Amino acid sequence: MASAPFPPVAASAASVPPRLAPRHPFAAAAAARRPVLPLRSSAVVAANTLRCTHRRAVSPRSRRRAQGLGAASALAESVWGVGEGKGACLSCFPKSRRGRSGLARFAPCALPHASGLSFRSRLSGSKVRPSHILRAAGPDEPHVASPTWSDTSLDTSDMDHAISKEELEDVLNTPLPEHPKLIRGQLKNGLRYLILPNKVPANRFEAHMEVHVGSIDEEEDEQGIAHMIEHVAFLGSKKREKLLGTGARSNAYTDFHHTVFHIHSPTKTKEYGEDLLPSVLDALNEIAFHPKFSSSRVEKERRAILSELQMMNTIEYRVDCQLLQHLHSENKLSNRFPIGLEEQIHKWDPDKIRRFHERRYYPANATLYLVGEIDDIPRAVREIGAVFEHTHSENEGNLLPSSSPFGAMASLFAPKLPGGFAANLSGEKSPATDKIKPVKRERQAVRPPVEHKWSLPGVAQDAKPPAIFQHELIQSFSINMFCKIPVSKVQTYKDLRSVLMKRIFLSALHFRINTRYKSSNPPFTSVELDHSDSGREGCTVTTLTVTAEPQNWKSAIKVAVHEVRRLKEFGVTMGEMTRYMDALIKDSEQLAMMIDSVPSVDNLDFIMESDALGHTVMDQLQGHESLLAVAETVTLEEVNTVGAEVLEFISDFGKPNAPLPAAIVACVPRMVHVDGVGETEFEIYPEEITEAIKAGLEEPIYPEPELEVPKELITQLELDELKSQHKPSFVPLTKEENAVKVFDSETGIAQRRLSNGISVNYKITQNEARVGVMRLIVGGGRATEDSESKGSVIVGVRTLSEGGCVGNFSREQVELFCVNNLINCSLESNEEFIFMEFRFALRDNGMRAAFQLLHMVLEHNVWLEDAFDRATQLYLSYYRSIPKSLERSTAHKLMLAMLNHDERFVEPSPHSLQKLTLQSVKDAVMNQFVGGNMEVSIVGDFTEEEVESCVLDYLGTVRAASSPNTEERIEKISFRPFPSDVHFQEVYIKDTDERACAYIAGPAPNRWGFATEGNDLFNVIQRSDADEISEPVNLDLTGKRRIDVRSHPLFFGITLSLLAEIINSRLFTTVRDSMGLTYDVSFELNLFDKLDLGWYVIAVTSTPSKVHKAVDACKGVLRGLHSSRIVERELDRAKRTLLMKHEAETKTNAYWLGLLAHLQSSSVPRKDVSCIKELTTLYESATIEDLYLAYEHLKVDDSSLFACIGIAGAESGEDTNDEEPDMDLHGMAPMGGRGVSTMTRPTT
Repeated sequence: MASAPFPPVAASAASVPPRLAPRHPFAAAAAARRPVLPLRSSAVVAANTLRCTHRRAVSPRSRRRAQGLGAASALAESVWGVGEGKGACLSCFPKSRRGRSGLARFAPCALPHASGLSFRSRLSGSKVRPSHILRAAGPDEPHVASPTWSDTSLDTSDMDHAISKEELEDVLNTPLPEHPKLIRGQLKNGLRYLILPNKVPANRFEAHMEVHVGSIDEEEDEQGIAHMIEHVAFLGSKKREKLLGTGARSNAYTDFHHTVFHIHSPTKTKEYGEDLLPSVLDALNEIAFHPKFSSSRVEKERRAILSELQMMNTIEYRVDCQLLQHLHSENKLSNRFPIGLEEQIHKWDPDKIRRFHERRYYPANATLYLVGEIDDIPRAVREIGAVFEHTHSENEGNLLPSSSPFGAMASLFAPKLPGGFAANLSGEKSPATDKIKPVKRERQAVRPPVEHKWSLPGVAQDAKPPAIFQHELIQSFSINMFCKIPVSKVQTYKDLRSVLMKRIFLSALHFRINTRYKSSNPPFTSVELDHSDSGREGCTVTTLTVTAEPQNWKSAIKVAVHEVRRLKEFGVTMGEMTRYMDALIKDSEQLAMMIDSVPSVDNLDFIMESDALGHTVMDQLQGHESLLAVAETVTLEEVNTVGAEVLEFISDFGKPNAPLPAAIVACVPRMVHVDGVGETEFEIYPEEITEAIKAGLEEPIYPEPELEVPKELITQLELDELKSQHKPSFVPLTKEENAVKVFDSETGIAQRRLSNGISVNYKITQNEARVGVMRLIVGGGRATEDSESKGSVIVGVRTLSEGGCVGNFSREQVELFCVNNLINCSLESNEEFIFMEFRFALRDNGMRAAFQLLHMVLEHNVWLEDAFDRATQLYLSYYRSIPKSLERSTAHKLMLAMLNHDERFVEPSPHSLQKLTLQSVKDAVMNQFVGGNMEVSIVGDFTEEEVESCVLDYLGTVRAASSPNTEERIEKISFRPFPSDVHFQEVYIKDTDERACAYIAGPAPNRWGFATEGNDLFNVIQRSDADEISEPVNLDLTGKRRIDVRSHPLFFGITLSLLAEIINSRLFTTVRDSMGLTYDVSFELNLFDKLDLGWYVIAVTSTPSKVHKAVDACKGVLRGLHSSRIVERELDRAKRTLLMKHEAETKTNAYWLGLLAHLQSSSVPRKDVSCIKELTTLYESATIEDLYLAYEHLKVDDSSLFACIGIAGAESGEDTNDEEPDMDLHGMAPMGGRGVSTMTRPTT
């Protein structure tokens, strides 16, 4: 139903431009942290023509985390090698597994580089011992052991004393400190619980019940039954349903090794202030241990799961299954995928499902996690005991011994419950339990309970030949080389040191391959090396993944293995080690700074995964101090030795006693396009793959030269000359007013305008300590493309990104400049705007470095012919892959029908790409980069003096240019008129398996009330309200401030976002839950800011036999708002959802970037600061009548509505439509890593 706690989402919803934010009334989506590689554009945004954001691709939590942790995820992913979504959590840092591995994100720090465990301070003969100091405990707080280092245990009198190797080894073997606030306990029935107080988000908590049973525990005739139980138990719970009106959100997912039910809840009810923890625990108790297996619920969920199975069965899912089947061919992980087998799902009756539940779902086989604003720990422990203490399965004979997390202090607050709970806490026997015949039921010590064949040196086993998975829906070539070893538990300083050295080593390889070869025309699309722990698989896996165009596959493999061998043989250079060590430490420092601002769900996921892997859990400060301590002991020789061991399965491939790859799997297309020939069968054989690997290893190798890294891109002398030449200054914001600065004290937003026309907005905030974010927005985007320049903007942006050079600096130098200054940068475009975004550290002049890079891009950008060739080839490849994607083909056909074949809203066709030149794409992009057409917003923990100095120095010295009249150059955009033969269409794709999907779309206003042909809908509203007299602002009966929503510029943004929430809820309850026609259906709005139009889209997945009924049912819900009117309960729930989201996201810098967007844009004249500071009041003031007024302008009649059904199957008819298909980036780059798509989808 949802992903396991390591979703593959790369912050998609958060990283899109403001227009693409789901259900937010204006520019609310904010860019999450970007990859370090500068100027890497994202064509996903522009290509995703139908969707406001990625739909529930993995987990509801992945969207909650989309805005990011700041440094919390940065260190976990950069230091600890969390690769493409795999859960490689180590021991000290919460992580949000969203992005790429390697030095994907860095964040700054402000703590001194001093460790609580400095190895240089060890004196001969003195051993370091952890001193467990009791923290001060208040009347309601138990004494918690704080495993920190006491002052007396650290003798710092002789800092220069050199310790011996034996002494160092002794210190390194010291256990890592445990998290001082993490409470662990166990009830006498065996239920384990962990509690962690956490203040973010305020007044909320996470409660997750992890039952240690998953698909790996199923027998041959039970494949998918754990997932079925998850559905029935979760959706059949009446106690969970009672929480729906409280603001709580809940969901569930099943994976190989566990099933998790989770509830995100307020601490108290809004109306009466009642504590919600008991109700949440009661709901989880019912869901996990006391479900009702009624025949009606089983049948309803059987239909839902069969729909989910077909929805999941994409080519990406099938590729993931193939990878897992070969990687784990020796055990059940290869054939126990959580979704199950269709033929078995059809057969199970309630009794069989109940019997599996009785065998596996019992308290001793479960762990409860509570993380959030839980101030009264003793009370929480009492609540856990009161709810779960008497829960045990019918055939469970005894109650297991209970251990207290508080030792002797337990008697001070433990409840006197039957069964001797209080007595057991103090170690005494209970008469009641003495009489019970002991029948011990415990969870398995090893999860998942499988045996692996390890890839270790000298282990005798037969080498497996490369496996080949060939399919007609695969577009590009990819190969994965796997190495599988036991998980090395990170429990000592020595373990942590080893991880740090591996991270440095692999970061160097990632940079070398993806920077050096990107400077030319590489034979590969991407090369990734991931080394990560996997709790769901119970092992550590190293994966070399190479993707390429099919015709280049041999060269791509040779390059990848050649670079691996070169790094293994020569190692990293001293400059590389110093550079990446410094970056990782700075990132760790920033994480420690954010110790009190990490969201509860991220802390919880980290703890859950750490528990599964056996790693020690530290808090962020402990983790940073421990990292500093081990960093002092790392040498270049050891880094290269440890790193070489990771790569041996590749670099020593074919040699005696070398570790054998666990599997080599190539996923390839059946047919490939050959210029001048057309579609040709693609042939490849296992021995060819082996030969290509060996050939790459035989290429001559040379050591890596040290690269000169610029300390600054603009010297002080150059800056002085620029300031003398341009004389930058601030000017009045408007001609009508003389104010050169506008500051809103309520929101803290300042607005400025430079003499060259560039507008500047900034907000000072301590949301993320010493971190800043910046976004440049340039008006125009793809809408400025005309019939002779289709694709010029999107290809131009990609070309600039591919080049990566500025001035006289090479791509490599620019990227290392970003690494050294902890700068993440991206460049992307959509239909309305071009965006350039930065995340930077506010230490060591990090903000000035980011502004220098922005100045250089604007003033000294470099356009390279080979970068243009790569960008063009990339889009050509995407185009040719469209017929192999059911969803993209269907979406494309709908878009072309609805928008009169306007290519600005899809991707450029080969015909359009052939007409482009380097000069034409450069002109298309740079003509938009003019002063009056640019707006820069900055948010962060800086001072007014710091930000305004940077603005004047580096933005004020950009050459002024008159703004072109882009409005006049935008060709007309219109919806296809009725009648036509394309209002309803179908797409057919041949596939080995049956699937179906559909999109339903129609016109909507833009965010600010403009419709096609430039019609201002506020004029319509004013006419309808002409006879009504209302005050613009007043108080309601409860004293709350109210706004006349209809007179506010955000009327349509507010009301349509509330409508979207209500329609989504109705689609779920009707089309999915009641009618059983789909597993996944959603309604989303695409509201433009600048263009005078918008549209809505309903996306539904189904089966070929049900998809037409599903489309009709969706139309019925969409049109049924008059016959089945909205009620106050629905509106209140929608308001709570959006307000909670807004409140939580205002704690992030990235969200504020979205709020600031277009504040001074002449093309979005209706947006001002009131749209930000009155947002909450606008939501609260909206009425049902307001929603219906906006609903009248959603075109849902037959003459306005467009629909397209896509059907895939072996017997599908031929699609005779000759219109050019859409293309996007989905499927080109791996999303989320090995096997992630095999995890089940969200329940709700």
